Amino acid sequence: MVTRRTTMRSSTGTKLYAVRDESGQFKDIQTYKRAHSADLRHKSKAEKEAAQGPIEKRVRKAAASAVKSVQDTVSGAAAVVKRAAKRAVKQASGTRPPALKAVKKTVKKAVKAVKKAAKKAAPRKVAAKKTGKRTAR
Repeated sequence: MVTRRTTMRSSTGTKLYAVRDESGQFKDIQTYKRAHSADLRHKSKAEKEAAQGPIEKRVRKAAASAVKSVQDTVSGAAAVVKRAAKRAVKQASGTRPPALKAVKKTVKKAVKAVKKAAKKAAPRKVAAKKTGKRTAR
């Protein structure tokens, strides 16, 4: 049940809010200053929903977060491949120069493949027209 406040003044002239229970007895008495500041600190359900925005906005944010996570994972994998390739180049460089070229070429191909996979994993950007419909680029 929603409780209404009754306003009154104390003997010193301070404005008070009094909350009564069902039987009409005073349940709580607060100064206006304290009650008002407490009201300002708390947001209503409608204000909270408005601050969160429509569902589309929240879904887009979650999707962007998921895509970023996948991209980070893929770029991490690319870094691991690159490090392993550098290690292999260092090991092979002292012994056989022709093998060095082959290793470098293979590493470049692997890094390109990983980057291509990362681009493919990223979603296409969606542009909104003034009509409200969205079209993919």
